Amino acid sequence: MSKSVYIATMENASGKSVITLGLMQMLLGKVAKVGYFKPIISDNEGGSSDNHIRTVCRYFELGNDCSSSYLFTKNEVLDLKHRGELNKVLDACIAKYKELEKTYDFILVEGTDFSGEGTATELEINTDIAKNLGIPVIIVESGVGKSMEDFVNNLMAAYDLFRENDTKVISVVANKVQEENIQWVKEELRKRLPDDVLVHAIPLIKELAIPSIKEIKDTLNAEVLFGDEAMNNPVEHTIVGAMQLRHFLQHLRENTLVVTPGDRADLILGSLQAHLSNRYPKLSGIVLSGGVKPEPSIMELIDGLTQTVPILAVSGNTYQTANLVSSVKPKIYADNRSKIERSLRVFDTYMNEPKLAESLITFTPEGITPRMFQYNLIQRAKEHKKHIVLPEGNDLRILKAAARIARMDIAELTVLGKKEEVEKMVKENHIDFNFDKIHILNHVESPQFEDYVHTLYELRKHKNLNLAMAEDKMRNVSYYGTMMVYKGDADGMVSGAAHTTQHTILPALEFIKTKPGVHIVSSIFFMMLEDRVSVMGDCAINPNPTAEELAEIAISSADSSRAFGIEPRMAMLSYSSGTSGVGSDVDKVRKATEIVREKRPDILIEGPIQYDAAVDPEVGRKKLPGSPVAGRANVLIFPDLNTGNNTYKAIQRETGATAIGPMLQGLKKPINDLSRGCTVDDIFNTIIITAIQAQGL
Repeated sequence: MSKSVYIATMENASGKSVITLGLMQMLLGKVAKVGYFKPIISDNEGGSSDNHIRTVCRYFELGNDCSSSYLFTKNEVLDLKHRGELNKVLDACIAKYKELEKTYDFILVEGTDFSGEGTATELEINTDIAKNLGIPVIIVESGVGKSMEDFVNNLMAAYDLFRENDTKVISVVANKVQEENIQWVKEELRKRLPDDVLVHAIPLIKELAIPSIKEIKDTLNAEVLFGDEAMNNPVEHTIVGAMQLRHFLQHLRENTLVVTPGDRADLILGSLQAHLSNRYPKLSGIVLSGGVKPEPSIMELIDGLTQTVPILAVSGNTYQTANLVSSVKPKIYADNRSKIERSLRVFDTYMNEPKLAESLITFTPEGITPRMFQYNLIQRAKEHKKHIVLPEGNDLRILKAAARIARMDIAELTVLGKKEEVEKMVKENHIDFNFDKIHILNHVESPQFEDYVHTLYELRKHKNLNLAMAEDKMRNVSYYGTMMVYKGDADGMVSGAAHTTQHTILPALEFIKTKPGVHIVSSIFFMMLEDRVSVMGDCAINPNPTAEELAEIAISSADSSRAFGIEPRMAMLSYSSGTSGVGSDVDKVRKATEIVREKRPDILIEGPIQYDAAVDPEVGRKKLPGSPVAGRANVLIFPDLNTGNNTYKAIQRETGATAIGPMLQGLKKPINDLSRGCTVDDIFNTIIITAIQAQGL
């Protein structure tokens, strides 16, 4: 998995470009390949590409086309929000990020620029992107135009916003701060922030705080008459040329931009002559207003005088032009190497410290968001497609889920049922069903039926099963589907939408059997909560496990969690936390916890522990202070089926969470049971986890 960082701000003109450039240079010295990703860009007139993407890609020669570094314009995002489809932005960001992970060792992700309308949406989307990508954040805030009190409070509000969204902030950057306030700001932030958050402060740098002629030219949409090679000239001052030359010259200062009507030849020539004189300061450039250009003879004279003074022409009047010039915000662009190099020096001076690099390179996310988890499931299933049998072809939900799996090319499918009946259901319900991709099999008429009957007879004759009984059982879709898996004609089975749990898993217990060293089949659910994924077991199979069985369920659940990318922090749930409770039920949980610790010291486990102490950080600190699991548990083991089944269903119904599963664990080959109240989404997700199990997890 690639390392990453998200550079975020809560405002326009924060100066985060300096941080992006500096981090890119620092990272290129630490890792082999660094990628750059800016999910949302501002809308540019004429469809021009984002200036900062172009700057980063060109200066560091990243080699990727600028258009591949972003996904949406801001207006596209706002349009999706108005249509209630903002989740499409997150899904696209996750897909793009995972694509970049395959190529790069580190990915630098830059947040939005906060220009124009939609600030509230930008706040929401920046925090959600960072959270769903599971990457740490560097927050940048500008001190321009704020009291120190307001500035620090704004930074802390931004920090709180990300932390409340379960996103790790590794650094806050107070940017564009007056030099005399640097130390005060750092001390004030240090007092309010946790010790593991780095605090940086950068002073207001004059060279970076002023625009260039090129930026003014772009803002004014001006025509360049002369001096195209000097467009990087900085503009510190602006003067409107409307007075007589002798008075006008007294107002010139270093790096002044002159705005004057195009017919004022006296001021144009006088300004150029002053620029050439060693008695007057140097000009940045001249803007000719009013849509008027000097006469040809004057143009000839100007051409002989100007080499380093750009002269622009605009159609607007002098007053409008001067107002527009004063509104230009400075930025860094690809051709202005002096600004880029100055930015890099600033970063090196104020931010390039070993602690920052170490925080970036060693960061490990604590958990995974539901959206990222589900994306990973689909991608893993697609990597090595497996063959899954669905015995309940007469259930409409099964057909809808199968159609969706086929459309997304996630797995090969066989549906048991009569083809004419399936075709009728598909047609009546307008399902986009690809019969070329999904095999429909009437199992009692299949060529393998007799072979399956004899195989079952041989496997179970010691249990007094005869051929007639074996044939009768094989007519049962669960037995036939399970035998397909046993014989290798399918890699896994998903059933239970129209049958009981016993009906689904009994054949597997009879002849699939458990893995070596496993004595009990159990189950887990992946519970997709709003901000995290929790693993819950056993909520479907074992009514009242013993301490030894409960320990085995816990160990199997920990291994399953790791196999699906979740590093377990396990809570053995009970009505008591720690040593406070007594009774046979809590004693069973306490003993099971001790067995797990003895057998598997690699598993981070706490028990007995109450549900609230397991998942709520504040309660966890009070009830079990110092516990590495309390308040942070992501694998929850229930003491019995009654507690587990009721709890998972209550959470699912009351919170709207998606429960993926149950996924059976302990069998030699994957057989998974559905709830008879399952939805199409439940079936879809269970097929995916079954396909992943079949890959050898």
